[in-house]
Amino acid sequence: MTRASIAIVNAYVVPVAGDPIEKGTVLVEDGTITAVGPAAEVAVPDGVRVVDASGKWVLPGFVEAHGHVGIHEEANGPAGDDTNEMTTPNTAAVRAIDAVNIDDEGFRDALAGGVTAIVVKPGSGNPIGGQTVAIKSWGGRTIDEQVIKEAVSVKSALGENPKRVYGGKNQTPSTRLGVAMIIREAFVEAQNYAASRAEAERDGKPFARDLTKETLARVLDGELVWDQHTHRHDDIATAIRLADEFGYKLVVNHGTEAHKIADVLAERDIPVIFGPMFTSRSKVELRDRAIGNLAHIAAAGVRVAITTDHPVVPINFLVHQASFAVKEGLPRETALEALTVNPASFLGLDDRVGALKPGLDGDIVVWSGDPLDVNSRAELVVIDGAEVYRWEDGAPHVTERFA
Repeated sequence: MTRASIAIVNAYVVPVAGDPIEKGTVLVEDGTITAVGPAAEVAVPDGVRVVDASGKWVLPGFVEAHGHVGIHEEANGPAGDDTNEMTTPNTAAVRAIDAVNIDDEGFRDALAGGVTAIVVKPGSGNPIGGQTVAIKSWGGRTIDEQVIKEAVSVKSALGENPKRVYGGKNQTPSTRLGVAMIIREAFVEAQNYAASRAEAERDGKPFARDLTKETLARVLDGELVWDQHTHRHDDIATAIRLADEFGYKLVVNHGTEAHKIADVLAERDIPVIFGPMFTSRSKVELRDRAIGNLAHIAAAGVRVAITTDHPVVPINFLVHQASFAVKEGLPRETALEALTVNPASFLGLDDRVGALKPGLDGDIVVWSGDPLDVNSRAELVVIDGAEVYRWEDGAPHVTERFA
């Protein structure tokens, strides 16, 4: 990943983590933000590239909290779909990082939509789907050069998807009862494994490693988040019940009916990654799908993020989903937080991305105007201080990886 220095000046700067700044400057040195403030208060060192953003809005790069970019490639059909290892219900040991193709066209779309960080997750075909990875949306020759955090969470699914997959194979789990049982049994086994491992370490004895159980032990230790795919309110209740039993950090993904028990989620400070919004009611669990549900969830005090679930909705429409949510009652400040600081906080990435403040990565987007205005366009995208995308002469220009 190339780390560079740049100063964006004379802009309307929206740090998200602080108040907007008229005629502000954002200074990045060697890939890291070192200053954010009014022009009169930020000295730009000699030799730093200066971009005059007069009349433009400057924000942190957006964070897609739940996507399948690179593992569910666009236009490649089955050859590009590595989203689910649906050969056994518990695949906690698989890692999304091992399947990401950074030449997926979805990454170019991410840049066009101002998305600079993506948490790539396995799909929802299994009760336990595998480990997620947080990456930058551009800049490396290999996925390893774009990693923000190699292991962020473990993806899990309740409800219709795993029930349908394994019910179709005439094996467990074929019901919601069975899905919850698979998860519960897996965590009990992980608890027993961790206890045996500790005993072996204490006694100085050899111990046979098990990657599946080790992964779930990291969830129990609080090292990894539990990303729970769930739509219906009763499935959300099951997710809470399981989290209470085993004490792990729960983040609800999708949350289509989360508004029905939003007060419970708020009381327990369980965040919701909401979406995708631009979809039809394609299955029973989406019967109550409505963009306005997000406003009700947030109004109850639940911390929220927004997802496209790319490629379900193209990733460059992430900001447009936020715009429509504002139209349906979500406060605009909350909408911007749902694209930046909130997903970074939920998933333990806020020491790197999600805001414009000193010490964070220099991931910055210059917009033609208010990004929540559908007429605005991302005109310049900077990752780690290096320009990776520019809209110029009526066309996108991406800094290619292998040039």
